[in-house]
Amino acid sequence: MFLPLHDTNPIRHVRFPYVTYGLMAVTALVFLVQSMLPRAAFDEVTIYFGMIPIVVRDVYPQPLPWLPDWAPLVTYAFLHADWMHMLTNMLFLWIFGDNIEDAMGHVRFLVFYLACAVIAALAHLAFNLDANGPLVGASGAVAGVMGAYVLLYPHARVFVLARIVIPIPLPIPAFWMLGIWLGMQLVSLVVSPQAPVAWWAHLGGFLAGVVLAPLFKRREVVLLGGR
Repeated sequence: MFLPLHDTNPIRHVRFPYVTYGLMAVTALVFLVQSMLPRAAFDEVTIYFGMIPIVVRDVYPQPLPWLPDWAPLVTYAFLHADWMHMLTNMLFLWIFGDNIEDAMGHVRFLVFYLACAVIAALAHLAFNLDANGPLVGASGAVAGVMGAYVLLYPHARVFVLARIVIPIPLPIPAFWMLGIWLGMQLVSLVVSPQAPVAWWAHLGGFLAGVVLAPLFKRREVVLLGGR
């Protein structure tokens, strides 16, 4: 329906959002290594480090005995199923992550990102208690960044590539762009609940971002800004 390209929201408090770019680099590097593995080994990595509900709940033993049962609540966010999955998540993180890092500071943003990943995984687990397939992808953590963005900068303009007759870039407020994204997740959850997409992780991560943003932001950063 649309593809975000960039926003017009400058950073004000940090010189360089190196945590955002560092997360992007690590995630891309992990997938590059994954993609170089034979298919069987690629699948094994997702099983070892993906978030499998019955493993996290200790119903089934951890495939890697040395890895704590809770660790996949974090490691899953650095794995992806394919290049498009990874690139889409990193595009959203690139557009929205720098401003949230700017609003929170480097260390707090890193903690925030990982917390959103954990909460997104727990949301997926809560509605898929007996699932034996691995959850992978940064979508939940990135959804948390998007939730924080819509609370802190709802009026900031985001250029999206919208297909009306032909694809054209349109500047729209972040509130509408991210609101449409959230609506699509809700509709998809109702219409296609069995689709191989972690809708609950997306929604859980987004809600985590909205709730945590006021706790992690700098005092001087106001809510509902970005005009």
